[in-house]
Amino acid sequence: MDLDAVLALWDSPVDERADAVADFRRYYADPVPVKGVPVSAEGLVARARALQAAFADRRTEIVHRVETADRVVIGFFMHVRHVGPYDTPFGRVAATGRPLRIRVNDILTVRDGLITDIWVMSDDVDLLRQLGKLPSSV
Repeated sequence: MDLDAVLALWDSPVDERADAVADFRRYYADPVPVKGVPVSAEGLVARARALQAAFADRRTEIVHRVETADRVVIGFFMHVRHVGPYDTPFGRVAATGRPLRIRVNDILTVRDGLITDIWVMSDDVDLLRQLGKLPSSV
């Protein structure tokens, strides 16, 4: 699996791709379980589109990368600017224009060159602090 190409699917605007669904199917099983819930390639594209509408100038900074025969585990920061509405457990947050640094860990299962299972853990408390929805002392 080409991790750089996979990250580019999320970093590069999906609407500028000739066939975004086919591009995602090149690296992801269809459907692929995300935290146990099957998500189609179309669903992945919709998720990427929603993230790209909320966050501009996305850059992924890999901090940790561990690979085994069938797993890739990455810890990373997404550096973004909040430019559109973003849905949180506290409701929708209108664009703030703020630069954000979102801490994320992904566990990817890989079989026959495709990602066949995804577990995503992001630091939502810190993100809500950065968005001004939680006090910095929480």
